[in-house]
Amino acid sequence: MKHKSLLALSLLAIIACTPEKKQETDYAQYVNPFIGTDFTGNTYPGAQVPFGMVQLSPDNGLPGWDRISGYFYPDSTIAGFSHTHLSGTGAGDLYDISFMPVTRPYKEAPAPLGIYSTFSHNDEAASAGYYRVLLQDYNINVELTATDRCGIQRYTFPKADASVFLNLKKAMNWDFTLDSYIEVLDSVTIRGYRFSQGWSPNQHVYFQTRFSKPFVAYQMDTTSVVTKEKGWIGTAYVARFDFNTEKDEQILVNTGISGVSMEGAAKNLQAEVTENDFDRYHAQAVQKWNKELSKIEVKGNNTDDKVKFYTALYHAMIAPTLYSDVDGSYYGPDNQIHKTNGWDNYSTFSLWDTYRATHPLYTYLQPERTGDMVQSFLNFYEQSGALPLWNLYGHETNMMIGYHAVPVIVDAYLKGIGNFDPEKALQACIETANRDDYRGIGLYKKKGYVPAFSDPKKWENWSLSKTMEYAFDDYCIALMAEKMGKKEIADEFFKRSLNYKNLYNPVTSFMQPRDENGHFDPSFSPDDYTEDICESNGWQYFWYVPQDLDGLIGLVGGKERFTQKLDSMFTYAPTSEELPIFSTGMIGQYAHGNEPSHHVIYLYNKVDQPWKTQKYVAQVLHDLYLNAPDGICGNEDCGQMSAWFVFSAMGFYPVNPANQQYEIGTPLFPEVKMNLANGKIFTISAPAVSSENIYIQSVKVNGKLYDKSYITHDLIMSGATLEFEMGNKPGPVWYK
Repeated sequence: MKHKSLLALSLLAIIACTPEKKQETDYAQYVNPFIGTDFTGNTYPGAQVPFGMVQLSPDNGLPGWDRISGYFYPDSTIAGFSHTHLSGTGAGDLYDISFMPVTRPYKEAPAPLGIYSTFSHNDEAASAGYYRVLLQDYNINVELTATDRCGIQRYTFPKADASVFLNLKKAMNWDFTLDSYIEVLDSVTIRGYRFSQGWSPNQHVYFQTRFSKPFVAYQMDTTSVVTKEKGWIGTAYVARFDFNTEKDEQILVNTGISGVSMEGAAKNLQAEVTENDFDRYHAQAVQKWNKELSKIEVKGNNTDDKVKFYTALYHAMIAPTLYSDVDGSYYGPDNQIHKTNGWDNYSTFSLWDTYRATHPLYTYLQPERTGDMVQSFLNFYEQSGALPLWNLYGHETNMMIGYHAVPVIVDAYLKGIGNFDPEKALQACIETANRDDYRGIGLYKKKGYVPAFSDPKKWENWSLSKTMEYAFDDYCIALMAEKMGKKEIADEFFKRSLNYKNLYNPVTSFMQPRDENGHFDPSFSPDDYTEDICESNGWQYFWYVPQDLDGLIGLVGGKERFTQKLDSMFTYAPTSEELPIFSTGMIGQYAHGNEPSHHVIYLYNKVDQPWKTQKYVAQVLHDLYLNAPDGICGNEDCGQMSAWFVFSAMGFYPVNPANQQYEIGTPLFPEVKMNLANGKIFTISAPAVSSENIYIQSVKVNGKLYDKSYITHDLIMSGATLEFEMGNKPGPVWYK
């Protein structure tokens, strides 16, 4: 992993200038949005509020995997500021409603860059709810902030003939403009829409924009959108709005967006941005971030650790995104407009990633939103026939595998969160898990595994991973059914949850793909990255049995053999220097940069060697998360990489995201306080912790010695105090 000298950028200057008395309450000052904008993090530095519909951020203007979020730190060009972005997903979509201020004559490069300006990181800053950059070629200072559904831009111009471009034609990466429209309502107001196809099969974004100053002229440029298959399908609009500006004159560009209609966008703008007052909305955005960030208070003397923690907490609250208008209207997967009733609809669910730690984190920090997210799932099920897998802007992308809305629903239900109907929720879970014609589920039910077909015409990719992940989701359904007293359903799904055993080959002691006749793949090597395993190899997916770790230990022959295999996971170096793009943050075969590995580091607790968990957790916390643009060692994935850090820095982690237990690791801070929604405070105390004192010597709860390797949800919600005695050498096993 590469490192840079420009680590804290303008953030540390902000911290240095902040009065000391505010540092314990102004948590937003510790957020560095540039973390993850380099290397493989794929984050963006722009402005939004927690879980906001708008993600207003600069776009470098060039396509490429490194620019999936629109922005890549090593770049030096900006070609627009668009209102929608994905945070670290590895999928190139959105970039909707893109504005670009210029002075005339402006600079234009051949496609795909187009109209652009160069910029320098020396004239750039970002903080929670705010972004600023100087467009060097025009001497225009651009500032961005946001409300829930609106983006506010402030351009400070030189004395010039100036223009603001609105480009609804340009698309990057996977995105493709299907149709668009721009209408001038008066000399300060415009509206329109952009329909596009990319990761989302049919995305609609409507907008209304109000300038703070009348434009003196405008031009519309239209291009027909034509495909070989259908011919003409729509029109791509690019508009230019001209202004005569004086030196340091400021023009605000206020834009409301909607997934429903231009009228919905107008209502959102009218409700949320009533004035041409950038500073007001910036202050509101900071206030919203402080409210959410203050739910976890960390104390310590290491500023970089605080920046890493609060930036991780910030990144964990960027998505899912609000997807209903101020009047409750939203666009559903049935292509119809629906209305909420006392709850907010959400979209952008990267569930293959976020069910592991991000959603469990929300049950403590965002219980009300968690209930709304579950309601969003259930309405999605009613409108489409299945729970979402990876939905974006009202549509299913069918990205990744499993049916991981299930553990999110079950975790919320078992914790008593939300006002949803459990009968309806269980029905949605069961029907989603029983789609016989979807991704091998029928064969999984019949054979006990998803076959890796020898016949290419029947081929089912990621067969091993699908089997393993279906088995965990089935376990979650069983838990919910058991809690509801539905024994037959519980028994059926508990049985299905053991299907992982059908892939275990005792000859190799690995999970292996099996063909439709039950034969293990004879060419299998656990080092190889194949189409049968999702973004991982056999080493990394072997451990994916969070629902039955004792059973997994039994399969390999007991704790001693399991420990040896676990040791090899962290010490056996990859056989090839050319690893896939998702295999980053490597410790032996452990790939912290990708989600299937995230729980593995805690499994030493199961074999009574917790000091090894503590050693490796500390190594990841200190070495693989940095206060730097390249400070995230893998795709951020809508908060999962950061949620791992948040939990682990507090000293525990949800190895099984549905059983309400959190395995103890090692804390990063001397003190952490979780301010819970029930009014109580859960405290983690580790006064002697340091980069050397990473090993737990003893554990107490409320002053009494504690004898478990995990803490429970009930213990957290009781407002207990968890105390760690720390040292620089491995301590005794404190649990039975």
